[in-house]
Amino acid sequence: MILHKVLIFFSILFIFSCKTEKKTDNSVMNLKISAFTESQQFPDASISSMQYTDGNFVFGLSNYTLGLQTPDAPQKMCANSSQGQHIHLIVDNKPYEAKYDSAFHYFIPDGDHYILAFLSRSYHESIKNKTAFVIMNAAIKDSTIANVKPVTEPMLFYSRPKGKYVGDETKKVMLDFYLVNCSLGTNYKVKAEINGSSQIFDKWEPVYLEGLPMGENSIKLSLIDSAGNLVNTALNPVERKFTLLDDPLKK
Repeated sequence: MILHKVLIFFSILFIFSCKTEKKTDNSVMNLKISAFTESQQFPDASISSMQYTDGNFVFGLSNYTLGLQTPDAPQKMCANSSQGQHIHLIVDNKPYEAKYDSAFHYFIPDGDHYILAFLSRSYHESIKNKTAFVIMNAAIKDSTIANVKPVTEPMLFYSRPKGKYVGDETKKVMLDFYLVNCSLGTNYKVKAEINGSSQIFDKWEPVYLEGLPMGENSIKLSLIDSAGNLVNTALNPVERKFTLLDDPLKK
């Protein structure tokens, strides 16, 4: 009788353990990835020059106006900047800073740094034509560019999601990144680990993330080769955290 009870106990324990192991994280189970709606194109938009002297950036821009709302912003149903179109400035592996003027102050410590700047629509989607960005590996001395090395290796930079999303902004969150010196397809792909769930992208285009949980979320982006191996290049991989919040006015 005692042996029979012991066997029953361990049988129940085994069944419970199996069920526990099969439990799925809701942040993964509810995640939906869908295509971003086609955006207004700016085929002639360009950053023609970038200077950095005494802690001040000065950009030369053509065929693009900072501070304007991108006309199709209302149809995107995602986070949009009330200050309009802007420049995304990324130094090394830091989150970008949005700049709404072509000249501004920005401190960079002495040393070698990767500096990337690209044009962004008001809803933060990057403009991906070949003239809409500038990148350099710059030696900074006394808040001034002392020397510049060309960037020839393939590189991946994280752009969005970023910061906090509130209320309706949490329903559709845009994932966007920036590529330099490579294209996605046969040779290169981007692996996105979204709250631990892996997704492979073989096209350079933004997507909507839906069903993300409230609170802190994380995304890790990796540039990988055709065999799925991490590409040996600077700043690869990159990981960010961002937060989704309920609208306090609707509680």
